Amino acid sequence: MRTFGKNESNIGLAPGTLVHVGEKKAEKVVIKILAYNSEKLIEKKLETVEDCLAFKDQPDINLWINVDGLDRVDIIEKLGNYFNIHPLTLEDVLNTGQRPKTEDYESYIYTVLKMILLDTKKEEITLDQVSIILGPNYILSFQEREGDVFDPVRERFKNPASRLRKNGVDHLAYSLIDAIVDNYFLILEHFGEEIENLEEGLIIQPRPETLKAVQKYKRDMITLRKSVWPLRELINGLQRVESDLIKETTRIYLRDIYDHTIQVIDSVEDFRDILSSMVDIYLSSISYRMNDVMKVLTVIATIFIPLTFIAGVYGMNFEYMPELKWRWGYPAIMLAMSLIGVSMFAYFKKRRWV
Repeated sequence: MRTFGKNESNIGLAPGTLVHVGEKKAEKVVIKILAYNSEKLIEKKLETVEDCLAFKDQPDINLWINVDGLDRVDIIEKLGNYFNIHPLTLEDVLNTGQRPKTEDYESYIYTVLKMILLDTKKEEITLDQVSIILGPNYILSFQEREGDVFDPVRERFKNPASRLRKNGVDHLAYSLIDAIVDNYFLILEHFGEEIENLEEGLIIQPRPETLKAVQKYKRDMITLRKSVWPLRELINGLQRVESDLIKETTRIYLRDIYDHTIQVIDSVEDFRDILSSMVDIYLSSISYRMNDVMKVLTVIATIFIPLTFIAGVYGMNFEYMPELKWRWGYPAIMLAMSLIGVSMFAYFKKRRWV
């Protein structure tokens, strides 16, 4: 897990120097464009960055340009130059260790947040950074790999009467952020089911594998918490930013995302508390089982103490022990030992010690 946003590749460089920081997650960079208004919709994959110029600055046309893959610094730089994006913003786009935040550059608003994808087969979550640049009539979005949670947004574009087609790009920016936050609910729902099953197994039969699973989910919750907590500040910043790029009608929808974010944070905290208590339950269960075993062994040892004493006495083989030459000595001793053992067991049973 990456902890810091700096590494050896960009330490000591001048601010605004464009260097990709992070893991290469895409085989090639894919550029997709969606040009739209209430009457027209064009969706296509571009071969080069220069193809964007044909759609740039068209009257009454909104643009959504999405870039999958961040390792081609030259492509990011060209796109930034075409739309007059500040080098510091492009540097943040290429640095995949950014904390979720929003920044107002007057001519555009830059937002970065974490998109979380779940691999249900491997039970692993992957964190991808999504950068969104909101301009006057365009949205630039940058992702680390191809494949995202924006398909429902793309589907809504096919309906000419949808709000996305009628409203500006600020509503599109809201929709992208909302899609990422809604996906958190799906992941938390999956984790909730798994944690519930894990808790049942923990009570019935605790195993070391169960404890490993609990620790894994605790690490996942820490990852989720780091991604979700800054969203409160991010959404609050978008609501309060004094910019004409975000209309008042969109700010209402941003308040709805803020409420969803609070719900996600509460769920993450609840799961963290449950997982912490599950560790205590595991340790208590192991201790209880150990105590139960020790109780049984103690009862058995207690029953055999007087029997061992009797066997020890008659094992001394003194010549003048009266019972040694008695014909019924052996059966009598065995009967006495049996009666002692049964009597002690019955007493323990009556006291509910066994």
